[in-house]
Amino acid sequence: MTQLNNALTLFFSLLVEAVPFLLIGVVFSSLLLLFVDERKLVAAVPRHPLLGALAGSLIGFLFPVCECGNVPVARRLLVQGAPASMAIGFLLAAPTVNPIVLWATWTAFRDQPEIVFMRLGFSLLIAATIGWVFSAQADLRPLLQPSVARSMLPPQAAARSKPHASESTLLQSGTFMLGQPGNPVRLDASGMQAAAVANPALTQPWSYRIQLVLDNIVQELRELGGVLVIGSAIAAIVQIAVPRDIILGLGQGPISSIVAMMILGCVVSICSTVDSFFALSFASTFTSGSLLAFLVFGPMIDLKNIGLLLSIFQGRAVVYLFALAAQMTFLFTLLVNLYMN
Repeated sequence: MTQLNNALTLFFSLLVEAVPFLLIGVVFSSLLLLFVDERKLVAAVPRHPLLGALAGSLIGFLFPVCECGNVPVARRLLVQGAPASMAIGFLLAAPTVNPIVLWATWTAFRDQPEIVFMRLGFSLLIAATIGWVFSAQADLRPLLQPSVARSMLPPQAAARSKPHASESTLLQSGTFMLGQPGNPVRLDASGMQAAAVANPALTQPWSYRIQLVLDNIVQELRELGGVLVIGSAIAAIVQIAVPRDIILGLGQGPISSIVAMMILGCVVSICSTVDSFFALSFASTFTSGSLLAFLVFGPMIDLKNIGLLLSIFQGRAVVYLFALAAQMTFLFTLLVNLYMN
């Protein structure tokens, strides 16, 4: 019974911590969809895959969301025709590369400022590199969930696309918005005339746009909120079922400490806005490299947001993201342990 109570406490703690940031991400996603001409945003991104990935990784300074809120924004960018390198760079870097998280990390590690700068640098480097790797896939749709893939077109096709008379007007996730009764408004690129603006809502009155924002928030919260609940439940169960002493007991050497803190970062699923204070509690017993592994890897991949990632990507794509992020994090933080301790 005690373990059940602890699991429920952890479950609700994760939800209470994550839901506000998921809401922030959904709100930003809706505002991006309804008040920003995505053509201008996408056009401003460099065409070079690596530079595009770096630009996407830096967008977190404009949209400061954590790992619960970055998913809806990344999904919106993909649906609106953003390059894969840009969207994935944002998805992986935004939870760390934003002013709120950097301020929190500086507050926790002001006596070790190198932790702050290396966290920023490693996060940018890993996110941009993975985004660049994924840009080798010319058409990302085979790696996306069908509902997301159906609502996006390659940029060159979207530019000349015209709606077909046979297209269904049913409300689809991330594709349509509820307009007048019986007349849904399609907002993805595949339903736009070539001469029209990127977002038809931009031509509507402000009262109409606000109503569409509210409708979109409800729609995305229904989708992403469900998988967040499942992910939080899994994270809580794992934390209770696996004794933390087993994980922490591995943190004595330069290699085992990194592995232990990467596992811990994935398991505890703590929000990136407060994870630096959690890591600070291990600063006296764990290596600098292992602390960085926790701070860099945890916000990219944890049990809580795997469900959210699966709302965008196929399972194999999530495995690719996990493997690349884990390998690069391990390599960079091992170098820190070998040359700084």
